Amino acid sequence: MTHKDFTSLLTKNKIKPGADNQRPQPKDYLPAISAFSRLTYESIYIIDYEKMGFEYVSENPLFLCGYTPGEVLAMGYEFYFRNVPESDLELLTNINNAGFDFYDKIVPEERSLYTITYDFHLNTKDGDQLLINHKLTPLFINADNKIQLAMCIVSISYQKDAGNIYIYKQGTTERWELDTAQGVWRKSVTPQLNKRELEVLRLHARGFAINAIAEKLFVVPDTIKYYRRRIFEKLQVGNMTEALQRAIDSKII
Repeated sequence: MTHKDFTSLLTKNKIKPGADNQRPQPKDYLPAISAFSRLTYESIYIIDYEKMGFEYVSENPLFLCGYTPGEVLAMGYEFYFRNVPESDLELLTNINNAGFDFYDKIVPEERSLYTITYDFHLNTKDGDQLLINHKLTPLFINADNKIQLAMCIVSISYQKDAGNIYIYKQGTTERWELDTAQGVWRKSVTPQLNKRELEVLRLHARGFAINAIAEKLFVVPDTIKYYRRRIFEKLQVGNMTEALQRAIDSKII
């Protein structure tokens, strides 16, 4: 895939330049974004769909691939072309197109309630590949009801492969998973854990092992193993690391 091919495929939400007084001014929101970035290990950046580039890039190193925030800001979309493997560039373009097709079908007054999450690889300067999780949500919607600015949060992915594409709606248990083979979104409901399953999951999140959790909950270890299996089945994962990531993405814990 050439650089021209990639950028042309990322224009589905490209918006016409608007008057300056219709745009949010950096002084209005960037201090809050910067403060948030100091409180988290995750990388944060703002996409500007009018400029086809970035409005803000945090100093958190995960997303930077060895560059400075200023260098990533200057690169804009070129950053993806330089640092994302070609197979994942194609994945990102498919996500972009499917995501905005989904978004265009949402009633305008609800468009700010949706978040998309997915995994892809970044090439590091050392020649390694890092699988990251990428969450994106609208930050500013313009008068034409298109996303002008979007906030992105980057963290380490606990999945084994790229993809894992979901859309969540705030305040509901609704979610949609992208079937990449068919190019369609399949709706489902976020799994619900019962009280004891949540207790087990939260204790695992605090670093307690099976025997320690059993002791805290006054049950035998085999009971904790049973609850773990139930959690894995409900969340459709294979281990506790994936369960915790899925639970966080789904806002279960």
